[in-house]
Amino acid sequence: MDIENLFLKRQSCRNYSDKEVSKQTLEKVIRLASLAPSACNSQPWKVICIGGNKAKEFATCVQSMGSNKFASNAKAFYVITETKANLIERVSQKFTDSAFIENDIGIFVAHIVLAAESEGLGTCIIGWRSVSKIAEFLSLDKKTKIPLVIAVGYPAENDVIREKKRKNLSDIYAYFE
Repeated sequence: MDIENLFLKRQSCRNYSDKEVSKQTLEKVIRLASLAPSACNSQPWKVICIGGNKAKEFATCVQSMGSNKFASNAKAFYVITETKANLIERVSQKFTDSAFIENDIGIFVAHIVLAAESEGLGTCIIGWRSVSKIAEFLSLDKKTKIPLVIAVGYPAENDVIREKKRKNLSDIYAYFE
């Protein structure tokens, strides 16, 4: 798939088919995404994948107050956890007053959803989640940072590619010479 079509096709999927996603495909997506750049090559992330029978149970960790009902139909979830930055990155952050880890995880997550799309999978990045429920479900330390969760599955046949509504280029881009 060429890059432009990949970007045009990728959207948040909230309608998954019943088709299971193989462990090998889920792993391949993360292997590809792991090529994402990070400040000082710190790679400050770890991914925990929940698939199979556990995915349905896990869905409740990202559902409350009527949100994310679609998650019950996702076939897998990637839980992105933040790990400690390496020494060079931590020192660099002090001098630049920048938060590299958040940037790095954002870049990594973009690589995940695009790699998944290239494998024919639909994804939805989920910000609404219960970190305490996730930590309990996965037996993680309560201090573990969980910036995002990604729902994964094959899009249902009736899932419609929506027109992308974006700001005009002139509203988001400036060129100086």
